[in-house]
Amino acid sequence: MRKQLLAGLVCVLPLMGLATEQDKITPLQRDGIQNEIPLLDNRFRIDHKVDKITLLFFRKRGAPAVVLVRPDGSKYYATDSVKNANLDWHDELSYDLITITDPMPGPWQVVGSILPDSRVMVLGEIELRVDPLPPMLFRGETIKLTGRVLNDGKPIEVGQFRDVISLHVDFVSTNNSDFANFGAGTQSVTDFKDDGRGFDERPLDGVFTGEFKLVFPAGEWQPELYIETPILKRTVVQKPIVVHEPPFSYDMALAKQDTDEHTLTITLNPEIVKPETVLIQGKIYYPNNEEQMFSIDADKSQTRELAIKNYDWGRYSVELSVFGSNINDREFMATLPTYKFEIERPIEIVPEIVRPEVDLAAQAEQQRILEEEKKASTVLMVTLIVVGNLIVLLLGWLAIRIFVQKKPLKFKLSLPFLKKKSSSENVEQATNENEVGKNGSKNDKSGEILNLSMSDD
Repeated sequence: MRKQLLAGLVCVLPLMGLATEQDKITPLQRDGIQNEIPLLDNRFRIDHKVDKITLLFFRKRGAPAVVLVRPDGSKYYATDSVKNANLDWHDELSYDLITITDPMPGPWQVVGSILPDSRVMVLGEIELRVDPLPPMLFRGETIKLTGRVLNDGKPIEVGQFRDVISLHVDFVSTNNSDFANFGAGTQSVTDFKDDGRGFDERPLDGVFTGEFKLVFPAGEWQPELYIETPILKRTVVQKPIVVHEPPFSYDMALAKQDTDEHTLTITLNPEIVKPETVLIQGKIYYPNNEEQMFSIDADKSQTRELAIKNYDWGRYSVELSVFGSNINDREFMATLPTYKFEIERPIEIVPEIVRPEVDLAAQAEQQRILEEEKKASTVLMVTLIVVGNLIVLLLGWLAIRIFVQKKPLKFKLSLPFLKKKSSSENVEQATNENEVGKNGSKNDKSGEILNLSMSDD
């Protein structure tokens, strides 16, 4: 739907005319003679020959959208574009971009916070012209680009128009399998504004000037440059170009002695750049946080040497910027990838401890004694643990008997030597009793009382 509308803006718009309410007609012609007029009391006239018109009103930033009053007194609001097929309204932060199909002829009026010296601007044939990119480029190079936006072949002189459009720069991979960027897709590089900031040379001159760096991978790319507004888009597709790898290679020679310096050798590729035109400058970052600026003059030789102080072990970084001309005599400036190298920390050699010779037999005997002492200490510890546990159990038993069961303690002493003596006395007594029995006395076996009387003899 939008593409059809854009095509209509370019091809269908007929001769247009606007005038003041006093019918002083100021023609707005498609041949580029005049396509904008000042607003008089915010009034303008649309000619009956107009089939479609696109109006651009700039207002104070953040102010509400303007209101259009038609010749019959009815009004157009920004929200009417939803239900009105003949109205296309884009309400942005600082402007209103309005397209009207079959507008009512006669005097119109715009109500809103219109900026002073505003103009009614009719967009006709919007054209984007961009300078072609150089055919030979390499990664890291900084490219300057200039683009112009024209309305019916004339520069757009409305200053606020810079808020409406920006120039976008994309690089699209050609998906050529012979190059390293095969399948890399699209790289959005930058966008420019005509505001005099950054790399734009002059504000409000209708020319977009800027610089960008080729920081994407090397390979074959197709540049696409375009401007885009809510109702139109213009794209310029240039021929494919090849972005080469940086035409510089490095070789590092580390110092052999502490008093020597490291040497970085930079080799130039004469198939892309002219060595006699190349200047190199940059900065060295040392491990001790010291920084050193350097510059290398142009020379016909293909190599450049950079001496780097030897600050022992640690990380070193070298930033390089180059200036010169390529083989097409086009001057260039580029920032090369930072070159880094590292010196490993030396390993300290610990002197070996010399031990005196030891008698193996004496060492074995000493080991045996230690093991026996270890076993003896283990047995002693186990014994102490067992005895201790028994003592604890005995004390517990005594406590239960005395305090819980409340029974007195009775000890029966049984000694072996007393037991033997008692047995001997019993044998002797039995013998005596037997002898008495033989003498006519009653013996023990009868169970009668012994006769203890003595004889007259």
